[in-house]
Amino acid sequence: MARRRCYPSDTWDDEWALIEPLLPVPACETKTGGRPEKHPRREIVDAIRYVVDTGCKWRALPKDFPPWRTAYGFMARWAAAGVIGQIRDRLRERVRLDMGRAPGAVATVIDSQSVKAAETVGKDSRGYDGAKKINGRKRHLVVDTHGLPLFVMVTPADMTDRDAAKEVLFRLRLMHPEITIVWADSGYAGPKMGGWAKKYLHLTLKTVGRPKGAKGFVVIKRRWVVERSIAWIMHARRHARDYERLIQHSESLITWAAITLMTRRITQRQSRRAGQPEPRGPIGH
Repeated sequence: MARRRCYPSDTWDDEWALIEPLLPVPACETKTGGRPEKHPRREIVDAIRYVVDTGCKWRALPKDFPPWRTAYGFMARWAAAGVIGQIRDRLRERVRLDMGRAPGAVATVIDSQSVKAAETVGKDSRGYDGAKKINGRKRHLVVDTHGLPLFVMVTPADMTDRDAAKEVLFRLRLMHPEITIVWADSGYAGPKMGGWAKKYLHLTLKTVGRPKGAKGFVVIKRRWVVERSIAWIMHARRHARDYERLIQHSESLITWAAITLMTRRITQRQSRRAGQPEPRGPIGH
């Protein structure tokens, strides 16, 4: 008997129509064969989105979802196979086409966010950010000029933006060869970083700093786009703190939050279902 969809994070039919074709073919339908999957994939996706949206423990999944080990296993396998990144890229291209833009972005913006880590995060993948006074991890997010995510990398919080910049930009170049320019703050663009990016990656790295004499909060040109994207992702309660034992799982669940934002945007759906109040904020729009 099909589960009644009653949670704000559940997929609508038109959302599922966007996601389903982008998932890998079940093993039982391949030439090598395999055991048929016991639980519908839509239930698996809904379970993952529920964890991301509510921030609950995997073991605390409501009983109307598939077993938590099953949902967690699919999340881990899809993350390892790069499936989640492919879904993100296809949805981003769809959003850009709907906006009348080219599917591939040539201009991007990068920024980082330090977040506290839970006790489930080991010492080998966490650190202390002295500037923010946070013991945890750091998220490096790259978005296009509309705030749509292209890439996310998670590091220990004690790794400076300058130290992470080479790895972030190198992986970004491999994944998106069409990119020509990256805007960043001074933390990424060191005195030699711009020349390195230009020489080896053929990328133009431009620094965007705070206006001279500015005090307190100010909207910074270019950089406000990625800061808004980070705020959107933080609407998913799983990301208020980093709970994942493995860094790649942290990156995957951040991407799942971005996927939900884009499917809701494409289908122009609200998060509200019958009898439920409409959540506030961009994740419901």
